[in-house]
Order: sequence, then C-alpha cells, then structure tokens
Amino acid sequence: MEKLQYISQGQTRHEQELNIRTALENGIQWVQVRWKNASEKELNELCMVSKQLCSEYQAVCIINDHVQIAKEIDADGVHLGLNDVSIDTARTVLGDHKIIGGTANTVSDVIQRIQEKCDYIGLGPLRFTSTKEKLSPILGFEGYQKMIDQLHEKSMMIPKIFAIGGVNLEDIQTLQQIGIYGVAVSGQITNQPTIINEFKKAMI
Repeated sequence: MEKLQYISQGQTRHEQELNIRTALENGIQWVQVRWKNASEKELNELCMVSKQLCSEYQAVCIINDHVQIAKEIDADGVHLGLNDVSIDTARTVLGDHKIIGGTANTVSDVIQRIQEKCDYIGLGPLRFTSTKEKLSPILGFEGYQKMIDQLHEKSMMIPKIFAIGGVNLEDIQTLQQIGIYGVAVSGQITNQPTIINEFKKAMI
C-alpha cells in the first residue's frame, strides 16, 4: 500500500480536477477525492473524471464518504468517517477486493476500526487544519505516540495508520519513528505539488 495519499482540495469542480491532475503529474500514486459541499451531480462528475485520470497514471482512486459513487465508477475504494455508513455495509456493496479506510481520533476509535477490519486507518488531526470543518481534538505527536503505546500494551497488531490533518514534509521523520505507516496530505501538496517527490524520498 502506498504511504503517501493526496486528499483533493478545491472550491469548484475545475479547481478540484486541476489539483488532482497536477498532483498526478507530479507523481502522486494515491488520490482520495474529497469535496464536501458539492452538488450530487458535480460530485459524480468529478469522481468519474478523477477515476479516469487515476487510471491514466496507474494511481489508486479512493472516494471520500460516498460508497455508491465508488461502486458506480469502479473506484479502488472508499474512505469513511466515524459517522458514515458502516465498514460492513461498504464491504457488502463494494466487495472484498476494494480498499476501505476509516477515520479515527481516539485509541477506542482505532480499536473499533481494527475490529471492523479496515484496510487502513486515517488517524488525526495532527494539528489544526483549515481544510476540514468540525475538526476533532488535535492529537499532536504525543497523541500518536500514546496511542501506539496503548496498542502495544494491549498486544494488538498495529494496523496501517496514516497521520492526517495539517501534516507537512518536516513531520515525516517523527511520525515514522513513532510507528505511523503513512500520511494523508492536502494543503501542502495542493499549494506546492512539486514537493511530492520530497515526501516520497522521506517515506522509508
């Protein structure tokens, strides 16, 4: 599984599509299509185009929240928040071969996601981020370390955890030392797409 995810950003369909295309051109191999305030029609269109673009670049295309759209466009999978449809429901709709990721903010969320058999967990936020409304409590590096330690104490296998929420290039080394598998980045890649290569070099 790729260690670097790009979470799409943009206020309009054109902005979203441009940002996704630019990230792919600069070497991103995993795109999570996330557009919270879009109309159903525009979101459908963006997801279709995004899947086509990702296929052209042989990149993974994950749809945020919308299981039915993911099924209709044959996306590689979905990412689900804690208040979205259940992992079991998504698995029934999409099948066992699709990627299903889930959000977590606390160690109990992580344990829930492990029990639900998520393929990966998006754990955060690391710090404040303006790209997400209704931000959960900020974890900081200490929060990640504490959770990894608690999982070790419970003798639980550490799943593929992606740090999310305000993650920057300079955070990679510390996160990897803690035991975080990968990162999901939006702002820094959107604003500086050429940094993707630096992220890839930093990810061991």
